[in-house]
Amino acid sequence: MNIYTSDTIIFDSNTILTVGTFDGVHRGHQEIIKRLIESAKELGGRAVIVTFEPHPQIVLQKPDREPIHLLSSIEERLELFERFGIENVVIVPFSKEFSQISSENFVRDFLCKKIGLKKILIGYDHLFGKDRTGNETLLRTLGEELGFEVERADALSVGNETISSTKIRHALSEARLEDANNALGYPYFVEGLVVEGHRRGHTLGIPTANIKPKNSHKLLPANGVYFVTSEIDGKTYYGMANIGLRPTFTNDVIPTLEVHYLFMDMNLYDRVISVDFLKYIRGERKFDSVDLFLSQVVEDRNICLELIDRLSK
Repeated sequence: MNIYTSDTIIFDSNTILTVGTFDGVHRGHQEIIKRLIESAKELGGRAVIVTFEPHPQIVLQKPDREPIHLLSSIEERLELFERFGIENVVIVPFSKEFSQISSENFVRDFLCKKIGLKKILIGYDHLFGKDRTGNETLLRTLGEELGFEVERADALSVGNETISSTKIRHALSEARLEDANNALGYPYFVEGLVVEGHRRGHTLGIPTANIKPKNSHKLLPANGVYFVTSEIDGKTYYGMANIGLRPTFTNDVIPTLEVHYLFMDMNLYDRVISVDFLKYIRGERKFDSVDLFLSQVVEDRNICLELIDRLSK
């Protein structure tokens, strides 16, 4: 995949592009990507995604608002773009200064003059530019003047609910993992560095990999126990993950992600691994004793073993 900045992209008037943050690259985004690739083949042109880093919500966040949590870091977004067939991505550095560029100037000076624009695909609710004044009407007006086509993608729904990044974030925060994964079209995943913990799990006979997300804005699913997998050195490993404050043992205030891999004897310290969340098992809770905690771990492990058995059939 070719990754460009606004300064390194080569002008090509025969470019079909789409613009957005694409947080999570969910099924709605995937439909736009599919149509982008199809349009490029139909028109014999270059397919390009224009995205932003940092996420505009982070740059423009007001001090009195809750911290922003995202479904995907820029690295994860790029992985997903490549997974779904994208060959060219332009990453625009987003800043407060950039946010003051009018939507019309963004189209004229950046999309048309720097990248080249034959056709643009937009989502059903896409707004852009200063004060989010850019919309389908503006694009069609400019398209008639500057000679590019505009195609709007319809909303994609699961059941009666329109898919959106915001709704997926809510689902993950409410432990509705199945709903989130259905809307994403793939298991939600977290990439992170395996760091040294308290080694409490090792002492108790259930060693865990303590995983620190690479991006501080990455959204962790709701606190609780999950059935997960990781691809490590080309092999799939099953495990059970705990997200939370570990109230039986600590007074933590910031959730951590720990994974106990069921069939592994490997040192993972200082490695970056990805954890796919397949099923929510139960919420986190405080146990009155270590024995009660370990008894629950056995139950959780048995559930995971049943799930592995089902997957192998």
